[in-house]
Amino acid sequence: MSGEHFNLTPPLVPARRSQDLLEAGQAISASLSPFDNSISVFATNAVQLVHSNSRIHSTYFQHASQPTKRPSDEEQPIYFSNIDAVPSSERRLFITDTLVIFAAFQNLLKSAKTKDPDWMQNDDNLTVMRKLSIDYVNFIKECWIHASHDIPRPEGPLQFSADHYRSLYTCFSLFVVLYLPEPGYEEAPVGEDLMEWLNIHFIEPSTEEGDHLSSLQAPWEDDSFWPYLTRHLIISRATLRGLSKASVFFFNTLSEHPSVDLRDLAEKIAAIIASQPRLQNFAAEKDFASASRRWKDQVKAIRVEMEQIPEGERFDEFDNWWDRLSDIVGVLEGRGEMVERICAELGADWKEVCAAWGVFVEPRLRRQELPEVVERILDSLPPDPTNLEDMVHTTLLSGKPLDALLHASQLDRWLSAHLADIMEPLSLLTGLEEDGISVRDEHILAYADYLHSDPALWRITVEYMYSCGDVGKERGDQVLIRVPLRLQAKGEQAEEGQIHAGNVVGVLKDVNQTCFDYKREAARRTVCRIAAQSFVREKDYGLAVSYCCSAEDWQGLGRVVDCLLEEYIASGPASFAQYASDIAPSLQNLGSQQAISHGVFIHRLMFAVRYSNFQQLRTKYDQSQNAALDLVAMLRDHIAPKSWWAVLLCDAIDLLQNPSMLLFSTAGAAELLNKLEEIFTRSAQGDGADYLDILARTIRGGGHKEALERLKTVRLALAKYFARSAVLSP
Repeated sequence: MSGEHFNLTPPLVPARRSQDLLEAGQAISASLSPFDNSISVFATNAVQLVHSNSRIHSTYFQHASQPTKRPSDEEQPIYFSNIDAVPSSERRLFITDTLVIFAAFQNLLKSAKTKDPDWMQNDDNLTVMRKLSIDYVNFIKECWIHASHDIPRPEGPLQFSADHYRSLYTCFSLFVVLYLPEPGYEEAPVGEDLMEWLNIHFIEPSTEEGDHLSSLQAPWEDDSFWPYLTRHLIISRATLRGLSKASVFFFNTLSEHPSVDLRDLAEKIAAIIASQPRLQNFAAEKDFASASRRWKDQVKAIRVEMEQIPEGERFDEFDNWWDRLSDIVGVLEGRGEMVERICAELGADWKEVCAAWGVFVEPRLRRQELPEVVERILDSLPPDPTNLEDMVHTTLLSGKPLDALLHASQLDRWLSAHLADIMEPLSLLTGLEEDGISVRDEHILAYADYLHSDPALWRITVEYMYSCGDVGKERGDQVLIRVPLRLQAKGEQAEEGQIHAGNVVGVLKDVNQTCFDYKREAARRTVCRIAAQSFVREKDYGLAVSYCCSAEDWQGLGRVVDCLLEEYIASGPASFAQYASDIAPSLQNLGSQQAISHGVFIHRLMFAVRYSNFQQLRTKYDQSQNAALDLVAMLRDHIAPKSWWAVLLCDAIDLLQNPSMLLFSTAGAAELLNKLEEIFTRSAQGDGADYLDILARTIRGGGHKEALERLKTVRLALAKYFARSAVLSP
């Protein structure tokens, strides 16, 4: 896949022959998988496509309306493609670890907003936000270092290079520098912080050349010294980058230079560089400003002294050392045009000019003043539009957070999502919403879509989605209800997702818990309904009933009971009783209110429980009396549906013929006879289907006639029972 184009292999049609599809009456269609963000691409009937999409061009319609030349039974390939590459093990570790910080940030926002409507004015909250943002920066740094190690990796090469994580590191740390200063320092000068960021992430000048020159006793005699010092202006650049120790060192190497003037000036400049005021060393900004002015006066004194050196003394046998030193002094003086010129000569970019501007040109430069300076600098040193990292830096320094997010999303959706998450509470994205989705939510959801490419990351995917208003919650629900539950039947090898002794563990439990955690009751009920259907297929009717009740899916409960009763018809009473043995606890857990509101379904459940209990009792010799009583109660109390009366009456035959004792009372036997006569009467009136269908299905090859014949044996058994009862009664 490239951009918005798919390259199919093998191709559906040869290159530059797409017209063949139209002439064949076909078109290309695509379908997005609800399981992940994969796409299936296939050929379809163009006529149907045109009729379903009126926006297609009329000429396309004309071609598509031609008779299809391809045989209707011809096999067509289906191509599958992922919109995003599934995260590798290394990338997954990055995703899961940074989720911890994201979750902590969401908890902070929720707690802070609950306690104080003006929570953003609270320095403690801002301090925690800054700490969590720095946690992001530190973790990215660790990933960058880890990815930089040249070690054998059994899982193969990294999905994202070390340079990619370095880019994330520079962008996120710059955001913290510019938009999350320590509380109380929002109005403080930003130059030193910006220079520190530059020196951390873009190390210059070259340490190799410096190490070589510093090892020489008289470095200026080396052929590379003056080119290093003048052409590259390493001392100026070291000074420019605020690397005072390195600058002082190289100035001190000139203490043995043959020129007395240069030696004297180098010593004084080294002292000036070493004494440059730093904001962090002052308790108040006004003290820093006063010290900076006095320091600039010392630099001016050096300039005056340099101007007094005769023209003929400004050279040595290598080069014009005075011009090189003048550039350095110009930087210390804070001459903006000289800073820009030197950076251009050094091949430095606009970032270096911005940092130097805040240190030398405008030491009291504020964050809110940076965009104006950046705009001026970019006129002469534009950023690289093909470098996404550079564009993120540009837009952040220009005070354009929205543009920064757009470039960050192209670099890595992880970056844009987590930057947007912090930008919103900082009021950097206020008042911007499209189709009910805020800018923050738009980037979070885009990242969640990327995560959805790996269905195994569903827990993380929904956590991001559920942080995004109603739209995100709805999308999170759709992810949850499509999580494969991987339920297995009892007796299979134990692994995640298996059912153990009526307890569900693994994915289903986790999905349910996630629904509870985020208060997604509708999604939870849907998942329970899906689980119930799976349990029915596995013939675990106890759990199926339990999950139907949990979902309050009463119609589904009725269907489960029907499936359970089908086991009696298909496999006999013993199998039915075994399958039904686990559903009794669910009946006991149903409240009285539910029993009243959904009586018809719960009534069927009650019958299944009572009937399975009856089947267990009738197999035990010492429980025959209880079995008889239970049978009569199911008929007398209208627990058994009419469709099952005939089956229950047939079950009574063995009990009626018990040779040891009379198991039915006279009233009980009369109840059996009444039900039997009602079946015969109604059947004669044409309503036999209501009473005989189930019994007929238990008779191999039987129908209503055979069912009535079997019921005649019940009538005979009852007649004999009444006769025995009359004989044995006192």
